[in-house]
Amino acid sequence: MKINSEEAIKTVFEKCRTIAVVGLSSSPMRPSNGVAAFMKKQGYKIIPVNPNESMVLGEKAVASLSAIDETVELVNIFRRSNEAGAVVDEAIKIGAQAVWLQEGVIDYKAAERAAEAGLLVVMNRCWLKDYARYGK
Repeated sequence: MKINSEEAIKTVFEKCRTIAVVGLSSSPMRPSNGVAAFMKKQGYKIIPVNPNESMVLGEKAVASLSAIDETVELVNIFRRSNEAGAVVDEAIKIGAQAVWLQEGVIDYKAAERAAEAGLLVVMNRCWLKDYARYGK
């Protein structure tokens, strides 16, 4: 499926119910917190991935994707663009179905690697804004 295609976005919302949010902050002032809180209210399971946090939104945080002991369907990335590639590679390694690089997070090579590995890829888009447009 093409990167950022409407079909990919809709499929993520329909099929990816367990979401690892990389870079999730406990600060309500951070965009990651607001978006993840919204995800949780919509019934998605949130797994905070941040080595500097212990609990976020009532969920136990883990230091890395590889520390998660359950199936992750979507990896949502709230990191700088120059850090996104390593997260995408880890998402491929753990068998995620999709990666979502949040608005402002752009790494074309990493997006291509994910797509070539069979993952759905959304890049430089806001999960919350697209949920308002395409979600249920």
